[in-house]
Amino acid sequence: MRSHLLNDTTAEHYRRSVTDGVERVAAKLAATDRPFTGVTVDALAPRIDGIDLDQPLHDTTAVLDELEEVYLRDAVYFHHPRYLAHLNCPVVIPAVLGEAVLSAVNSSLDTWDQSAGGTLIERKLIDWTAGRIGLGPAADGVFTSGGTQSNLQALLLAREEAKTDSLAELRVFASEASHFSVKKSAKLLGLGPDAVVSVPVDHDKRMQTVALARELERCRREGLVPMAVVATAGTTDFGSIDPLPEIAELATQYGTWMHVDAAYGCGLLASLKYRDRLNGIERADSVTVDYHKSFFQPVSSSAVLVKDASTLRHATYHAEYLNPRRMVQERIPNQVDKSLQTTRRFDALKLWMTLRTMGADGIGQLFDEVCDLAREGWQLLAADPRFDVVVEPTLSTLVFRYIPGDVTDPAEIDRANLYARKALFASGDAIVAGTKVAGRHYLKFTLLNPETTAADIAAVLDLIAGHAEQYLGETLDRAC
Repeated sequence: MRSHLLNDTTAEHYRRSVTDGVERVAAKLAATDRPFTGVTVDALAPRIDGIDLDQPLHDTTAVLDELEEVYLRDAVYFHHPRYLAHLNCPVVIPAVLGEAVLSAVNSSLDTWDQSAGGTLIERKLIDWTAGRIGLGPAADGVFTSGGTQSNLQALLLAREEAKTDSLAELRVFASEASHFSVKKSAKLLGLGPDAVVSVPVDHDKRMQTVALARELERCRREGLVPMAVVATAGTTDFGSIDPLPEIAELATQYGTWMHVDAAYGCGLLASLKYRDRLNGIERADSVTVDYHKSFFQPVSSSAVLVKDASTLRHATYHAEYLNPRRMVQERIPNQVDKSLQTTRRFDALKLWMTLRTMGADGIGQLFDEVCDLAREGWQLLAADPRFDVVVEPTLSTLVFRYIPGDVTDPAEIDRANLYARKALFASGDAIVAGTKVAGRHYLKFTLLNPETTAADIAAVLDLIAGHAEQYLGETLDRAC
């Protein structure tokens, strides 16, 4: 069994095996003509359930053959131009190369003596990102598993900086369109059920600063502690960006931590055309970025950044076997000193490879393309009497629903849209997401693929309308 260990004696075996795997994936990518096969759980589950993991195949080729049947054939392929659903981007080749390197070397980024250059590369990328945000010379941060963890760590720091012994007094303010991880984080941090105050949004799904000011004043009047204001730069549903400068003013006025969840909107940090949409983010105390959303990186690649590096001390614990206190005096850089994780992958390498190959402008150009595409899609929807579109896009998201000309019952329209989304997924021709707006069911395009065209959007809209009309026609037939 030692022949499977990666070392100096098995380098050729490694080369052949990985090459075989890459060839399989490359062939699959080249032949993929739709984002999904439409396979059902009932069809696929028995095949996987029937595999006896205690009976290995002992041959990489046989394992890859099996993998083709249970995964590669029916995977959802985000690179396809008609995958329009969630915040999943196609990935750039330099990042995939980085993934292969980091997996093979297998550095752990918790301590210097496990990573060496990897630690310095990650720190350089944190400094680069903080510079793009404009957080100032005292900024710092650390890579995380994703936006949820980044938001959790930011709110942990805000809780500690609030300096109160009564968790019941703490309040977090976030818009009603903010990410669910804000509420999840509050629960994990031991805050009460009323800790997160939901602030209304305007017509463009941006936090209403007048309402925020009112809630902050009410908090102070009732003797409560405003722990944090969470502004969103790219909401999951609408891609809307809260008014960051105005929120920053209120955060300063009320002495509260300002966190910006820019998991989606961080792509604007590299934008050649739309960077000004993030104006005000430089005033944040902490920022979440997800490179695996709008920097075209493989999952996972995320970070939390802070204006004041000293606040990261709230996540610091020392263990004699790992990062004893003496290492701080010896100026040994252990990333575990500022991370919620201990063992941690060298995910920063993917972004490093991307920047060193494509440059920030290359990333920004791709993100600008999908933002421009969203505007084209909005124009198509606004001009099409079959659809109602909610807001003009700020980033690359479109929320809309099919509106039949001869049906007025909102519940029936809901069912038609739900059916259309499900039928489209089952066909595998395209994948779209869904959400609710004012209690009604809507569909959603999240455009993150520069290869998607306005023609693709138009074609998918026709498919949606066709499925919805089929549902309504069958419903009418049954009623008759």
